[in-house]
Amino acid sequence: QVQLVESGGGSVQAGGSLRLSCAASGYTWRYNCMAWFRQAPGKEREGVAAILTSGGSPLYADSVKGRFTISRDNAKNTVYLQMSGLEPEDTAMYFCAAGAISAPISTISPNMYIYWGQGTQVTVSS
Repeated sequence: QVQLVESGGGSVQAGGSLRLSCAASGYTWRYNCMAWFRQAPGKEREGVAAILTSGGSPLYADSVKGRFTISRDNAKNTVYLQMSGLEPEDTAMYFCAAGAISAPISTISPNMYIYWGQGTQVTVSS
């Protein structure tokens, strides 16, 4: 099985930064793409960023372009989400996910990801 464990969430003031980490273990060869999603109370789960383990350009939601950066360390089976210029609208539970996705990445859909972490809370105050 594949296990994903997120860390790095917390509370920060608007304009601040956080870096989320997602460590994968188990049968890590079963996926070729890792992504970050978020879900705020009363809202649908939203794709934030995705990256292929083979390389190429990451994909970002329009709402986070220029502020968030997704990166990976394949040797450590870890994916990161560097978040800068945080806004109250970024407040959500953030989830790491992995799946087998056809390249190139054109969308970030939760339907395409089968392995999920437990989530880490990000709270941004004004």
